[in-house]
Amino acid sequence: MSDYPQPAPDARLVVFDFDHTLYDGDSGSHLFAWLLRRNALRLIAALLATPLLGPLAAFLPTRRYGISGYVWIATFGLHRAREFDAWIDRYVAAHREEVRARLLPDALKVFGDHRAAGDRVLVATGAPPELARAILAFVAHQDVVVIGSQIGPRCGAIVATRHCHNEEKMRMLRERGYGDIAVAYSDSRADLPLLKAAKSPVVVNPKVSAVGTFRRILPPGTPILNWGCQDRGGTPVGDSPAQN
Repeated sequence: MSDYPQPAPDARLVVFDFDHTLYDGDSGSHLFAWLLRRNALRLIAALLATPLLGPLAAFLPTRRYGISGYVWIATFGLHRAREFDAWIDRYVAAHREEVRARLLPDALKVFGDHRAAGDRVLVATGAPPELARAILAFVAHQDVVVIGSQIGPRCGAIVATRHCHNEEKMRMLRERGYGDIAVAYSDSRADLPLLKAAKSPVVVNPKVSAVGTFRRILPPGTPILNWGCQDRGGTPVGDSPAQN
């Protein structure tokens, strides 16, 4: 049972990204790297494909194509989404301490403060939703709504059939009835549509090279914070208050 109050129907909507926001790193990449390492043939195939897939994954307009290629290699042989979810549960169970250590305490405090205040809090992530839920379960937030990339079988593997990313993330939120966003937290330029839609955007743990873009595009005074990602930008904070 959750110790947080049940949000009222008209409570403020607060949206968190997951990777580099609540979690230090890219949770999906960690999962798929583990899947690749478990099978020598898949690992070799991924290495051979990297000259093509690596550049695609490096740039925002083509990122989903590069990532989808690696995901296809990592999941080749799986034919149902529930098989993939079972592998997610195995991965999280096998890496309990490592995964738990990547959850950012400052981020979790803000996350919990919003829930304690009665806000409607959800996570919108490009990662598979089962992965984010399994990781959040370590800190008793497994009951939070998670909207993530939809997955399904294709060409002998499991791939993202709909990537919760950039403008598509906003479409997926609106389709679920989450259109009026009070506060949004994200690290990524890909989430500019989300941050621009929020009444109070908050940038956390951005790449240093992205800080200028956020300052130029988002409203003056938008907080740009660092919640503990050492290789990222933003103003370090030890105890960030929830946004009003």
